[in-house]
Amino acid sequence: MSAPRAASTVVLGLGNVIHSDDGAGVHAVQRLKETPDLPQDIDLIEGGTLGLSLLPYLWDAVRIVVLDAVDVGQPPGTIVRLSGDEIRSLRGSVSVHLVGLADLLGALQLVANPTQEITLLGVQPASTEWGTELSQEVQAAIPQLVRAARELLCRWSQPLEQAAG
Repeated sequence: MSAPRAASTVVLGLGNVIHSDDGAGVHAVQRLKETPDLPQDIDLIEGGTLGLSLLPYLWDAVRIVVLDAVDVGQPPGTIVRLSGDEIRSLRGSVSVHLVGLADLLGALQLVANPTQEITLLGVQPASTEWGTELSQEVQAAIPQLVRAARELLCRWSQPLEQAAG
């Protein structure tokens, strides 16, 4: 990972790639890196399980997209979107990383720009047991997760580009 720089939008892929579906966020951000025509001024970060050490990469961002495995009791492969108050009220019970994501978001509230827009795009895991392969359900959902992230990034970039033009 390179040194932090100020980007208006950061996409953060979270997860442990040796716990099967828990690595979905990292796999999704890797796939997003291969997506052509992403808007400018976006940092794509494979955050893995780095937790609070990711704070310097996020605190100057205007908008943050978190890609992660999210356990909300839905069928495996279900895409989940949380934003605004939904994500600010996380207490560690939704993300597979439990305290890690909740702590990171709590720290951001203390030190970051209070007008940050944060969206969590996740996928319901089938398994977070030891293994380096995604389940069939989550593997099939990764393109949909990447598409949702790309659509959000494109929508977010339009007002920024219009304001600059």
